[in-house]
Amino acid sequence: MPDRAEISIASRKSPLAVRQSEMVRAMILDAVPDAGDIPIRTYVTEGDRRLSGSLAEIGGKGLFTKEVEQALMDGVARIAVHSMKDMPAEMPDGLMIAAIPVRDDARDAFLSPIAASPWQLPEGAVVGTSSVRRAAQLLHRRPDLQIVPMRGNVGTRLGKLAAGQAQATFLAEAGLQRLDRKDVERTVLEPEEMLPAVSQGVLCVQCRADDDAAARLLEKIECHRTSLASAAERAFLTRLDGSCRTPIAGLATLSGDALRFRAQLLTLDGREEVYHDETVPLTGDGYRARLTEAMAQGLRIAEDLYAAATPAIRQLIRQAR
Repeated sequence: MPDRAEISIASRKSPLAVRQSEMVRAMILDAVPDAGDIPIRTYVTEGDRRLSGSLAEIGGKGLFTKEVEQALMDGVARIAVHSMKDMPAEMPDGLMIAAIPVRDDARDAFLSPIAASPWQLPEGAVVGTSSVRRAAQLLHRRPDLQIVPMRGNVGTRLGKLAAGQAQATFLAEAGLQRLDRKDVERTVLEPEEMLPAVSQGVLCVQCRADDDAAARLLEKIECHRTSLASAAERAFLTRLDGSCRTPIAGLATLSGDALRFRAQLLTLDGREEVYHDETVPLTGDGYRARLTEAMAQGLRIAEDLYAAATPAIRQLIRQAR
């Protein structure tokens, strides 16, 4: 067990990020009651400061992780907590994913004062989202809708919606649940209606690769089933594009030893789409073998989907790599 004074968590400063870090701290203390005080140190990331434009336009997922990861590398904190969907495909040298806790709700939530679902919006309605995935999925079924950029934390986007900057928007249901926002009226969309982003609802807990004591501590909050699903999803995303520039959706779920993987690729305008739904058994002997197998399945499905995609989708992926 590391010295109690040395254990702290690095987190983004947003209310949701802090809440997620509090959740991880509670998991650690539940597993190791004598872990002592675990302060949370917060950082404003570049992604938090730059609220205009899409992630693809301003630099991608790493904008939400760099400052927090730097705290680990500088030794200011021993643990970092992120939303897995904010994690770039490549991990910085010297850091490792030490734990993936149990996944929360992976679905998208639809919010609008004028419609109960995106498919019921009036013609030409304005939808606020800076997610290229959500925009393309909407336009695939509703090409009449107008998409305007809308970024910021949960409170910021709720405020923009209330101010009339758009007639509808989306948030991750997991975030609303973690913040206990029962007051927010929304419709939770099943994956059949809107397949979520890869790793949505998954937390990533990092430490330094040479910090064996922190790694042993974090092993106690690992959820193997979530890790298997996440490994398949991240391998799938890494093979295709981990930069937020391509509309990609993916969701892996486990039932017994069977891994179901649903995936979708689209053009930015939503006109072209390819969809995949497959269930495969994980037959490896032991968790590590199944983890390797899940990653291999994610890579294979990515290749199959790319091969089945239209020339326009393949071109978009090549440009983003």
